Amino acid sequence: MCQPWKVLTPACVLGLGLIGGSLLRAATAAGREVFGYNRSIDGVQAARFDGFDATADITEALERAAAESALIVLAVPMPALPTMLDHVRTTAPNCPLTDVTSVKVAVLQAVREHGLLDRFVGGHPMTGTAHSGWAAGDEKLFAGAPWVLSVDDHVDANVWAEVMHLALDCGSFVVPARSDEHDAAAAAISHLPHLFAETLASTAADVPLAWALAAGSFRDGTRVAATAPELVRAMCEANAGPLGSVLDRAIDLLTRARDGLAATGSVAELVGSGHAARTRYDDYDRPQIRDIVVGQNGWRQELAAAGRAGGVLRSALQGPDSQE
Repeated sequence: MCQPWKVLTPACVLGLGLIGGSLLRAATAAGREVFGYNRSIDGVQAARFDGFDATADITEALERAAAESALIVLAVPMPALPTMLDHVRTTAPNCPLTDVTSVKVAVLQAVREHGLLDRFVGGHPMTGTAHSGWAAGDEKLFAGAPWVLSVDDHVDANVWAEVMHLALDCGSFVVPARSDEHDAAAAAISHLPHLFAETLASTAADVPLAWALAAGSFRDGTRVAATAPELVRAMCEANAGPLGSVLDRAIDLLTRARDGLAATGSVAELVGSGHAARTRYDDYDRPQIRDIVVGQNGWRQELAAAGRAGGVLRSALQGPDSQE
């Protein structure tokens, strides 16, 4: 008989910036045992001052994770990931492992190269702000936000369940997806908007009157350009292939709009299609995934197909008494 189950393992968050710090706060607020590591002494001291369990000693954090079989959450930028995986491999290789990085294929490859694939489930909370560091964190950051969980062929059902419960406890809804499909989608709805924001800001900088006139559309369109450049570079450059494809599509649309404006004085085609697409987004209803049993034959493929069709998890799925 299949029963709903909930795995309340401790969590060890490596990196206490915006996402990691918010996760530490949110999981703690949900009643979980959570502890964290941060390279910055100032960040650790700030976290401790706010009443959270944090250390600047990576070995200490990972030895504790190994002793408690904690779920390790990688919450560091892509450039720091190999070093962090070295530490995990050395000290806590048997712990379940996930991440919150905005690309998935590059992370998957790094985890594979470090021999940690069997215990890994990729993750990406689709939320954030233009700010960074411990002080930017918010326990409500994940509330109502999509949290992608990878369902690649290697994924273990028990580990997937642990990460699913963590995401739900933090207030997110879960979107199952394969890593390559996530990266293609993220290129279109996250990484390309970052480059567009940089483009809008750079273009306006060449117009002397622009800053005086700038109002809501410029503010909203360039919001993410305030993100630290090294973070934007890390996410975009790690997803170069899919991002290059959507850039080609975007450049084609803009080129056609420019040519239409020159030839006929109209940008109706681009404006019409963009407005229609935005309207579809506003009206989009994410169907809830309910009947898939984690661990049964074909569960990964079923979840991937359901996510591809727009389905989400707002409550935990069932799991069998014995996992595959």
